[in-house]
Parts: sequence; structure tokens; C-alpha cells
Amino acid sequence: MLVKEIMSTPVTIDKSDRITYALDVMEKHDLRRLLVTNDGKLGGTITMRQIARVLGTRQRLGLPASSLHVTSATLDSVIKVHPEMKVEDAVLLLQKTSVLVVMEDEKILGWVRPKDMLKALRMTGIAADAMRTPLTATPSDRLIHVRRVMLDQDVGRLPVMENGKLVGIISERDLAKSLRAFKELVPSNQQESRIKNLLVSDVMSRDVKSIRIDTLLEEARQKMLEEDLGGMPVLNQNNELVGMLTRRCFFDYLVKPK
Repeated sequence: MLVKEIMSTPVTIDKSDRITYALDVMEKHDLRRLLVTNDGKLGGTITMRQIARVLGTRQRLGLPASSLHVTSATLDSVIKVHPEMKVEDAVLLLQKTSVLVVMEDEKILGWVRPKDMLKALRMTGIAADAMRTPLTATPSDRLIHVRRVMLDQDVGRLPVMENGKLVGIISERDLAKSLRAFKELVPSNQQESRIKNLLVSDVMSRDVKSIRIDTLLEEARQKMLEEDLGGMPVLNQNNELVGMLTRRCFFDYLVKPK
């Protein structure tokens, strides 16, 4: 199978647009990333994670989200691939980036996101084979602390635990949306002091989709696609959190030596 058979149509945004508009476009198309263009040419990507990074930085506290341009959150480094590349080679590249841009003669033909790749795969094994050790948050954690953990550890979501039970999940999308709302609602001269009052419980999603440790990976793959999830907590038979299964976990599992 070739990249051109699994790629999808990318959604683009101009580098001169505002971050708030980028978030609106992502929400409209249910995306976590966009391609950034400059005079019609590829200029990079902007992701939910990068937006959460920019909106939460101290030097930008006090600035409304509507004043920040897409360029302030653009990642310039992009992995470009040829439409004839084999999917098994593309899987290796997706371990290093959030999207592959399919190009020929400087023309953008499509993109391959983790979601696109997951649709093309067929899995064997169970969740325990591919899951990673989970990082967690609690409802009473400060949002700025959890944001820092997610950025430093390069993870897109954290299960939220309280008294040993899974009570929610917080994602980079939750972070970006809540920081945008905070900047729009709180006066600029109060943002630095009041951002410390934002807690995980204020923004986390409480309807958590989880799987069991012995769930077949193929079943988990289908569930993630049907529910459009980037990851799911993995529970044992006692409902204890034992792992996290993300789209990237699937790719890592496929390429590791068996």
C-alpha cells in the first residue's frame, strides 16, 4: 500500500491569520492540526499542542488570544513525503512527527495524520502489548502545571485520577480551548495572578472511554476510529489504571522488534 492511497485532503490556514481563527477552523473540521501556508506555499504546521504552549507562556499573559498570529505557534519543520512512498516506511516517520505532508514538485497533494494511518492498519495482539506507562493528573492539579507536564513529556492527554479511580481525561484540546477562553474573559492585568486558580477539574472531560488490558488491539483500533479518540486509558479487571493506549502506541508496536 502506498501513501497516496491513505492520504486525506489537508485543511490550510494562512500564516497571517490569528490563533483564534485557527482554533475555530480546527473545531469546525474536528482537527488537531492545520497546514500553514504563505502565498500558497507550505510554511509549516500549527497544532493544538503548540497553541496550548503559546497561550500559556508567561510573556503572553495579558495579551488576548485574538492578538496572536498563527506564526507565533507555527512549527517550521515539516516532513514531506512522495505519494509513492510505502505505508510501512511512512509509519516509521510518523513516530517523529504529528503529520506527513504529501508533495510532488512543491505541490501539496494531501497529508497523512495518525488517524489516516490508523485506518490503514490491521493489528494483532492485545492492549497490554502496546500500551505505555500512564502519566496522570488529579482534579485539584493546577492547569498550568499539567500543561507543563504534557509539553515536557510530549503527550496529548492525561487520565485524571481521584482516590485511585479514573474520573476524567484532559487533552491538549481541552488546554487550548480553556486558555483561549481564559484570555478572552479575564482582564489582562489580572491574568498572571488568576491563571493559577484554573484547575484540571474546571476543564477536563468526564465522559472517559476506556478499554481493558486484554482488549484486542484490532478492537481498540476500531473503537478509537469510531469515537475519534487520540488515546484511551487501559484498565485491569479491578478497574485500576494500568496503561495508556494512543495512536502513536500502535505505530511504536508495529515497528519494534518482535
